[in-house]
Amino acid sequence: MAKEKTLYTCSDCGGTSPKWLGKCPHCNAWNTLIESVAESSAPTKNRFASLAKTAEVMPLADIEAADVERTPTGHEELDRVLGGGIVEGGVVLIGGDPGIGKSTLLLQALDSLQRAGHKTLYVTGEESGAQVALRSRRLGLDGSQVNVLAEIQLEKILSTLQSHQPAIAVIDSIQTVYSEQLTSAPGSVAQVRECAAHLTRAAKATGTAIVLVGHVTKEGALAGPRVLEHMVDTVLYFEGDTHSNFRLIRAIKNRFGAVNEIGVFAMTEKGLKCVSNPSAIFLSQHSEPVPGSCVMVTLEGSRPLLVEIQALVDSGGPSPRRLSVGLERDRLAMLLAVLHRHAGVACMDQDVFVNAVGGVHIREPAADLAVMLAITSSLRGKALPKGFIAFGEVGLAGEVRPAPRGQDRLKEAAKLGFTTAVVPKANAPKKNDKAFEGLTIHAVERIEDAMNLVRGL
Repeated sequence: MAKEKTLYTCSDCGGTSPKWLGKCPHCNAWNTLIESVAESSAPTKNRFASLAKTAEVMPLADIEAADVERTPTGHEELDRVLGGGIVEGGVVLIGGDPGIGKSTLLLQALDSLQRAGHKTLYVTGEESGAQVALRSRRLGLDGSQVNVLAEIQLEKILSTLQSHQPAIAVIDSIQTVYSEQLTSAPGSVAQVRECAAHLTRAAKATGTAIVLVGHVTKEGALAGPRVLEHMVDTVLYFEGDTHSNFRLIRAIKNRFGAVNEIGVFAMTEKGLKCVSNPSAIFLSQHSEPVPGSCVMVTLEGSRPLLVEIQALVDSGGPSPRRLSVGLERDRLAMLLAVLHRHAGVACMDQDVFVNAVGGVHIREPAADLAVMLAITSSLRGKALPKGFIAFGEVGLAGEVRPAPRGQDRLKEAAKLGFTTAVVPKANAPKKNDKAFEGLTIHAVERIEDAMNLVRGL
């Protein structure tokens, strides 16, 4: 019997090499080549023949286009991230750490869709049907009519999709599915890529919306080839600490809606519940103002969120530390240099710790002004006024630059009862705007103006 030939496949780009190398010759990633069995070269029918469709060249203006219809899932936060709901024939990839709540949320969504009259299918490759039923009863989904299929063979899954024709199907998870056309093990680069391609084609051909659950690596990225994210229409990431009750679901890619939208959920005994006012999560409850605390308004997609920035400045040694949680550490060092040069506040011999409350990660520079005010407040031991917020980007020359959609940020602050705001001059609203009643807005152009203004409040 002839010995089977082996290939080494890159887990990042899917490129192959006849021998093992430390660095992939295709994408230059290190330690990503994994041994797999080469496919037989016997002349067989091309397995992709059924995927190729005959098409004609047409001008763009002659192609009929209509707005896609969306089916609400019954969970407002999930619909927000999806762009309004599930799209017919759309393929969604959702990833997250083990135990974060992916299967729980999708089972709840399928039950809501089924009760709304839509045909659903839950394909599980990691659990038995009895385990899924046990979880549904634990979540309080009594009498659920969601169809469940415990299967990992791709051909049988495609046959079931064709015979039952559900409106929405969940594949939990794509790493457990394998095709008979390949000899490699489930979860390998070739299997994941081919199974995802066939399921995507089936979704487009039949109109069934398919949700793929994906495993993540220890770095937090979706496991498998990068091309997996390019195949699908929407990529969602579940974030949050398994020791916390709150979960964030974030859209990284969405062909049918805005990216970087977030949905906020609370994990309860009855599953995941939508959080309608997520700003309450990221604000600490202080009975009185404390030094080193400043509230800012950040944008997550189209949603303004109020986040408390906390700073602690303490006497350090010859090598003072600069630590930040939820903010970029390099940006913190830059802000401290600007604070010293343009505002005369020196922290050269002080340890500086900055934290965004609630575990949120702020990826925009609009937090600069709030961080600098919180650091100054902690250094001098004086609390900022009650009901105070600030936002704005600070440049190396000491100027305070405008933040995008400043009016929406101020409206959110006014709605939640804040009374004083320090904002960039370009974000200051017109006078006599009733949307900001009760909110006193101070516009500044430079960081030293902001510091002098806050000292006088």
